[in-house]
Amino acid sequence: AMKDHLKLNYDAFDDSGTEKSPLAGNEPMKLHLLHQSPPVLSIENFFTSEECSKVQTLVVPDATSDDSGVMQVNSATFSPLAQSQRTSTTWYCHYAQISTLLAKATHVIQKPQQHMEEPQIVRYRTGEQFSWHYDEIPPEQLVNGGQRVGTLLVYLNDVENGGGTIFRDLVDSIDNQLTMKPKQGSALLFFPAFEDGRPDDRTLHKGEVAMDEKWIAQMWIHQRDYNPVVPEGNSHAAAEKVVEETKQKLGYAP
Repeated sequence: AMKDHLKLNYDAFDDSGTEKSPLAGNEPMKLHLLHQSPPVLSIENFFTSEECSKVQTLVVPDATSDDSGVMQVNSATFSPLAQSQRTSTTWYCHYAQISTLLAKATHVIQKPQQHMEEPQIVRYRTGEQFSWHYDEIPPEQLVNGGQRVGTLLVYLNDVENGGGTIFRDLVDSIDNQLTMKPKQGSALLFFPAFEDGRPDDRTLHKGEVAMDEKWIAQMWIHQRDYNPVVPEGNSHAAAEKVVEETKQKLGYAP
């Protein structure tokens, strides 16, 4: 399923897709193949509940002051679909602020941190959504890191009604439209483009209307080194030490 896409670190998982050596006290991550071609995966227990809460605290009202380091914008998309609409709020973060996301992403995916876009935290209030769209970026943007070859979403809270990530053209094992329901700590991983940069239009998807507030952390993975644009002063180099320390705490590095 993954031969034409970015590679995963299969050595970290057993044959059933369960993480071999989770941090003591943590539930192991579990990989689930939701769809084979194009591959769509869920990762159970990607974040702990404490890690989810810690990420959310970065963007509580008191944390969005000028010295917080996060940058709040109205959510935007590169989707060429004229009818694509997004009604949510996005905060761009420094890599160093969400070192756990970087440490875990590079543990699961065989890509260096330098290929990863600015981490984002997104909030959907009740009734908000993100209609059908692609995650691929337009040709004029490819100079910075090439195409997006991976999308990683981490659900920071449970959503009882609505708020799922739906793929328009894909079906699950019982022929229902493929949908990932938000579950706190679970992650969704799919591939907007093949490893060679060719966009995969089969990954058209949307964030359905949330009947409850929904929070996610998200990050895109590029073909090559990506230079962050926001927030001011954001850089991979500034995060290297804290990300390495986080890897050590999680048992991913000596």
